[in-house]
Amino acid sequence: MERYDHGGDIFSRRVELDFSVNVNPLGMPPAVRQALIEGIDSFASYPDPQCRALRAALAQRHSCSPARILCGAGAADLIIRLCLVRRPRRVLVCAPTFSEYEKAALLSGADVVYHRLFEENNFDLGEDFLDALKDSVDMVFLCSPNNPTGRLIPQDFLAEVARICQKRGILLAVDECFLSFTDAPSIRLLIAQNPSLIVIDAFTKMYAIAGLRLGYIMSSNEDLLSRVEAFGQSWSVSAPAQTAGLAALECGEEWTRKTRIVTAAERRFVSEGLALLGMNVFDGAANYILFKSPAALYEPLLARGILIRSCANYTGLDASFYRVGVKMRRDNERLLDELRAIVGLQSANDQ
Repeated sequence: MERYDHGGDIFSRRVELDFSVNVNPLGMPPAVRQALIEGIDSFASYPDPQCRALRAALAQRHSCSPARILCGAGAADLIIRLCLVRRPRRVLVCAPTFSEYEKAALLSGADVVYHRLFEENNFDLGEDFLDALKDSVDMVFLCSPNNPTGRLIPQDFLAEVARICQKRGILLAVDECFLSFTDAPSIRLLIAQNPSLIVIDAFTKMYAIAGLRLGYIMSSNEDLLSRVEAFGQSWSVSAPAQTAGLAALECGEEWTRKTRIVTAAERRFVSEGLALLGMNVFDGAANYILFKSPAALYEPLLARGILIRSCANYTGLDASFYRVGVKMRRDNERLLDELRAIVGLQSANDQ
């Protein structure tokens, strides 16, 4: 029996449009594409095992030492390695949130404690989360904007969580892989004063290079980063991924700014269209939309060549919840048109 916990599985069925993934609707930056083409001859050599040039460029971007950055084959690779090295006894995660936190914790032998986020509160993190930061918890994963809800954690609240975790010796890992789609500040500014804080980020989403697998973590705990590095396979970051990462960083803020403008406009367009179709839409800040449908949509859309993300396997959600990535206007119109046809057909059949 095949099992796949994420979006993007376009290989087992006919898919014309994949809304189950949430990468930049603008696609890969032209500069990244060109760098990959020009670098193709160099890919016959082994990649730099320590990603020296890439880490130096990231350090310059984030105004820190390269020793405080570790690159890996995507965020998921580093999340698993982090748990395997840390070997926590109890890991606190939200429900719903990105499933790799739970998977990594269980793989490392930890017990998983779930903090439930509720639909009636727009799945926002509340003050009661602070009560869950007990001494029995060794590690906490948070995601801002959260996946799949798209909700941001307020900066002052996140800083308070980081303060409590530092005081109680809890390792706090904050996933900011979608933060660049917003104008919210990063928690990474607190890293220098807090060795209990890990920030997770990736090139996957903003630069649309999911197939290349490139992520990184940041921390002032250089000993922990060294152990996480040693736990990975040699050459874990490929030469094409490193080339793409360097080119992506050279794109600067202009690419991010343009992406935010397009994403915000298209997210609003799709959200309004879904609401008009009777869907309960949750207002998020990222490049994807969580909504609840009174009718089944996954198979009817797939039969029309459109793949969306069923959230049935998210802890804390069920089969009535779906997530769609934001695309460009023409594709977004196609999604809404197909949904109108499906909803109209279902309504006719109910009469």
